[in-house]
Amino acid sequence: MIKLEDLCRNFQVGDQVVHALDNINFEITSGEYVSIMGPSGSGKSTLLNVLGLLDSPTSGEYRLDDISTATMEDDDLAAVRQSKIGFVFQSFHLVPRMNAFENVELPMVLAGLAPAERKRRVESALERVGLAARLDHRPDQLSGGERQRVAICRALLPAPRVILADEATGNLDPAAKQQALDLLFEQCNARSTTLLMVTHDHGLLEQFAQVVDLEALGTAEA
Repeated sequence: MIKLEDLCRNFQVGDQVVHALDNINFEITSGEYVSIMGPSGSGKSTLLNVLGLLDSPTSGEYRLDDISTATMEDDDLAAVRQSKIGFVFQSFHLVPRMNAFENVELPMVLAGLAPAERKRRVESALERVGLAARLDHRPDQLSGGERQRVAICRALLPAPRVILADEATGNLDPAAKQQALDLLFEQCNARSTTLLMVTHDHGLLEQFAQVVDLEALGTAEA
């Protein structure tokens, strides 16, 4: 599903070159749950940007579904991001002026899905996560756990092959954190979706099939 071979990402900072990712090698199978660990500055966000096709490696190879991403043109990269990759962020990144329904619907609007099908999917998803009565509430009218459930639904409804979660439960209290994680696992399992989640919480590691420690793999402080 995902294969990185000698992947490097360097940045020029003044007259110095910073090696944010230095010869990273690992492989992830379809449907696997993977935790990405490492101290601040170890390259976790840089790695997610590369995996999400928001950034390109300086050298090495990133293969997604056995296709080298280095061969893709900008339009191809955008199409793959839209069809195969979903993002869940710590700060939710919901659109403030949109209600819960509209936030979840947005990726499917951009993908050109028919309005009736969008409505069916969104209402069903928000009902499953206990938000059927909150469809018309804006983010500032929802709790942190409710906003995270909306963000998870928005990422999963387009049925991506991969979910990239950046500290997706970091701002939640313990009960809401586990609820959000259970929701991610449940929905990813139902769709055989691969989940990569950046986290600093060592208490969550036993719930992941694989842990990628960037410090151990040879990253440098950014």
